[in-house]
Amino acid sequence: MLSFIVRRILASILTLLVASFIMYVLTAYSDNPLKDLQASNAPNAQLLIAQRIERLDLDVPPPLRWFGWLAGAAGCLTPFTPCDLGTDLNYAQVTQLLPPAAASTVRLVAASTILAIIFGIITGIVSALRQYSAFDLGMTFVSFFLYSLPSFLAAVLLKEFVAIGFNDWLSSGDSSIGFIPTLVIALVIAVIMQALVAGSRRNRVITFVISGAATFGMLYYLDAVNWFQQPGLGAVGLLLLIGGTVFGVTAVMAGFGNRRALIGAISAGVLAYVSYFVLQGLFDISTVWTIGILGLATLAACFVIGWVIGGNDRAQVVRTTMVVGALSSLLVVADRYLQAWPSYLTNPRINNRPIATVGEQTVGLSGDMWVMGIDTFTHFLLPTISLTLISFAGYTRYARAGLLEVMNQDYIRTARAKGLSERVVITRHAFRNMLIPITTIVAADIGALLGGALITERVFAISGMGALFNVALDRVDVNPVMGYFLVIAITAILFNFIADLSYALLDPRVRVK
Repeated sequence: MLSFIVRRILASILTLLVASFIMYVLTAYSDNPLKDLQASNAPNAQLLIAQRIERLDLDVPPPLRWFGWLAGAAGCLTPFTPCDLGTDLNYAQVTQLLPPAAASTVRLVAASTILAIIFGIITGIVSALRQYSAFDLGMTFVSFFLYSLPSFLAAVLLKEFVAIGFNDWLSSGDSSIGFIPTLVIALVIAVIMQALVAGSRRNRVITFVISGAATFGMLYYLDAVNWFQQPGLGAVGLLLLIGGTVFGVTAVMAGFGNRRALIGAISAGVLAYVSYFVLQGLFDISTVWTIGILGLATLAACFVIGWVIGGNDRAQVVRTTMVVGALSSLLVVADRYLQAWPSYLTNPRINNRPIATVGEQTVGLSGDMWVMGIDTFTHFLLPTISLTLISFAGYTRYARAGLLEVMNQDYIRTARAKGLSERVVITRHAFRNMLIPITTIVAADIGALLGGALITERVFAISGMGALFNVALDRVDVNPVMGYFLVIAITAILFNFIADLSYALLDPRVRVK
């Protein structure tokens, strides 16, 4: 393993050297970095041209200039040495331009990647388990449609039909959904739910009626209490959601036959529900660090609960308890954000139009952590959805194909022959092996998402890595382009390296020699 890691590091360094040289030379020769000053009528234009040539070494051929850039960039990859990526055409240090731009892009790409993986794998698994059903055929159509949808078109459609439409609806003063839209939404949910259910036509009809009626009733109730203007889960809603989380997570991860896991999950749910009442006063004066500390304390408490009552299957009980505790705590935090929604909505800077279409934050808006958190969420909502749609289709298809292939293997038939339940067969045997090809897709998809972020950030006017790259490339500003390249290249190489190491963790048969 050590020799493999050393070889991969050396190969990665060589790849970075060759790729950076090609990128630097191509960018430098693409156009004239002095064209803006040469076209200027300013009386000191010639002085500015001479100053730029001297400070950026533009009189040195680009292949030789690359060695100077490489010497400064090497300090960024080695400890105890200064990091110098040069300056842009305005003489601002690239090392000062990269952190805020990288933070915006990482926040955007990380959220979209996690959502795409979660929803894509879940949808792919359900499609495989309901092969050739209406749900499977429908998701196949949706997946291929989204796969062929350009990222810029998805972004424009989201701005037009989601942001502008939703904002117009809220700002109109009549936030009622209406009978016909409520009925249509209920019918769509009912069709999806009955397609998820296996069994006879009678079972699907019953599911259709119950899910449709429940959806219609819930939307009608939310409409009646003006929930969309003053949202919140409340004590009753939070109790129902935490209860559903407890039993849903237990059913998937351990099964109701594991009483210790069920007790641990219930204990974690009760802990989160009690914290809803106890921490309301603390939430009013909280910061991000306070929420982080509370989250770590919750996970630690759930770990102790699972360890104490775990018994012979302690690992499974601990995992179930911690997952329930994490999800239930997120519900408590989400409720506190919803409580801040009315004050955010009525803020003069928002004026009942909360879903942003440009930028990363509302100019001139001030407030506590909850108001500013909602503002960040509303600004990154549509870009995140746009990038998620790009990756969702691929994960769905790979997850479906991988699970179908695994389910036909001999060890799956052996597991069923031993009398294991279908849940155990899927979660403990099929799911883990299905993830092996997915790890490769995740590593490759990081680079694709970062490339898609170039377009998405431009459509939504986000000052991330994409905006930095676009502006620098238009101006033939080599150093910011190379800073972008360095971050993207290292990220892609790192995730591919992690994917290679993950194979041994997912499949014990894999041994790197």
